[in-house]
Amino acid sequence: MTVECREYGRLPDGRAVHEYTLENGLGLKLTAITLGGIVTGLWTPDAQGTAANVVLGFDNLDDYVHRNPSFGIIVGRYGNRIAGASFELDGETHALARNDGPNCLHGGTEGFGHRLWQAEPDPPRPGEAAALRFSLTSPHGDQGFPGELQVRVRYALSAIDNSWRVDYEATTDRATVVNLTHHDYFNLAGRGSVLGHRLTIPASRYSEVDAHLIPLQHAAVDGTPFDFRTATVIEARIRQAHPQLLRAKGYDHNWLLDGAPDADGLRAAATLEDPATGRRMDVLTSEPALQFYSGNFLDGTLAGPGGHIYRQGDGLCLETQHNPDSPHHEAGADWLSTVLRPGEVFRSTTIHRFT
Repeated sequence: MTVECREYGRLPDGRAVHEYTLENGLGLKLTAITLGGIVTGLWTPDAQGTAANVVLGFDNLDDYVHRNPSFGIIVGRYGNRIAGASFELDGETHALARNDGPNCLHGGTEGFGHRLWQAEPDPPRPGEAAALRFSLTSPHGDQGFPGELQVRVRYALSAIDNSWRVDYEATTDRATVVNLTHHDYFNLAGRGSVLGHRLTIPASRYSEVDAHLIPLQHAAVDGTPFDFRTATVIEARIRQAHPQLLRAKGYDHNWLLDGAPDADGLRAAATLEDPATGRRMDVLTSEPALQFYSGNFLDGTLAGPGGHIYRQGDGLCLETQHNPDSPHHEAGADWLSTVLRPGEVFRSTTIHRFT
């Protein structure tokens, strides 16, 4: 299959933004733009073979530039939150951009989701139908992070099944911290609310958070609304008066994934199912943790294609990651290090498999 490209629009400074379309010939189609590596659409068939777009987004560049609540972006340099917008590394304190109260969220005010990436079709590997490679240079001091970071992100569609694979790779010229992920808002129905979806997260522990959604400690999911070890309808417990749900206005928490990686270095991270359409998405990852965000801050002020208003619960995020705020914790089994040093290569993979 070929990769198609067209001009999507121009930024206020006149730079062109391009949109790429990838198809696998089995019913899976992905569109992405060079601004933020944003996935603007992801079409997959339902049980009757009817395709629908299963990610939230906009139909114009202006909204992505000025109003995007992280729809479809590549997240970096550090996904999720770093408390106090600072961290210490090798005895030096680095002050970061504050864009979430006192914290740094998703890499800062001008994180990777706001950058214009270079993109080009990439030769498909065995078992792939089409692939696209994004690249970006993040200079030393970018949003306060040390080191010049060379980043490459590859999207590939399988030729065997309806899978979308994301491979991340990064190198640095001095010690820094890296936690790359993707921020798609999924809705397997293609419309309406996701609260009737069933979600499975194979994790026996999650991270309790403070008032600023910074992890405090890990807690067992047993007997709580955070137990998704068996398929559970999201709305079944989202309105329980649990202190953690009240604090986050729903789900916006990190889960520590159970089980060891397989021979390919991947483990199950989540399964999302929509009973109405029969669509299912299995998420596999090389990452040790997963952030489930239930779209709590979609408040009816944004509109998608066709003027559809996005409201709370119209989409959800399943962000594969290292634990939030890891730079403030001693590295260990529960807090794997996010430090990247010269000569090392950061690598991460996440697969979204649709059936």
